[in-house]
Amino acid sequence: MAASNSTAFVSVRGHQLEYQRIDATADGPTLVFLHEGLGSIGQWRDFPARIAQETGLAALVYARHGYGQSDVLQQPFGVDFMHREALESLPELLRALDIGRPILIGHSDGASIALIYAGSGYAPRGLVVLAPHVFVEDISIEGIAAAKQAFETTDLPQKLARYHRDPAKTFYGWNDVWLAPAFRGWNIERYLPAIRCPLLAIQGDGDEYGSMAQLDAIARQAGGPVELLKLEHCGHSPHKDQSEKVTRAVVGFVNRCSGR
Repeated sequence: MAASNSTAFVSVRGHQLEYQRIDATADGPTLVFLHEGLGSIGQWRDFPARIAQETGLAALVYARHGYGQSDVLQQPFGVDFMHREALESLPELLRALDIGRPILIGHSDGASIALIYAGSGYAPRGLVVLAPHVFVEDISIEGIAAAKQAFETTDLPQKLARYHRDPAKTFYGWNDVWLAPAFRGWNIERYLPAIRCPLLAIQGDGDEYGSMAQLDAIARQAGGPVELLKLEHCGHSPHKDQSEKVTRAVVGFVNRCSGR
């Protein structure tokens, strides 16, 4: 399996986005990884490579506008930023890179973007959503507020600087919109009934940004088959906190989506 050792860039909605591709060793859909609200290509660690290697499928890992080595955010995100990513940026990215009907694997904000995409008339082969948000909870706001305090009082800026061109703009672009009063009513449950593809939703019981109510809402309302994986002793990053369980679950799900 060949992974790109150097970063490539693609123009999407007038911005240069950083991406890496992993070549396939078997026929099937491409896996597209959508990172969390403070994520980047590097912060996935080896998870995309492991899933690609064990399934043999090609993979795309990219950094959204304002993240990683993609163009730095010049204007604040609006409350609808995840909708814009799902309905404008992601379709354009997939067209530009000639990727049709992928399996989307999203974490946190990236999981929400995947859900909006799949519930808006697009037809991915499958969805894996890790710690997804479909509505805003009190615990979500408390976690975001705690992250702000950490950014302003600890070495979190230095840690984020390892991955992002402008860690302050990356952080506040995400943090400010989540803490905006107008964001408290953000809700994407109306997209769930139109999701017809197979869906695997994974959540940890110790997630500081959301509760199991997120998974229960998805299972209750999604229009296609849903598998849930609720993990004990697991925080907001299941693929890191419970790596082996999550990898096994995702590989099995991806193989089923690929007709194996």
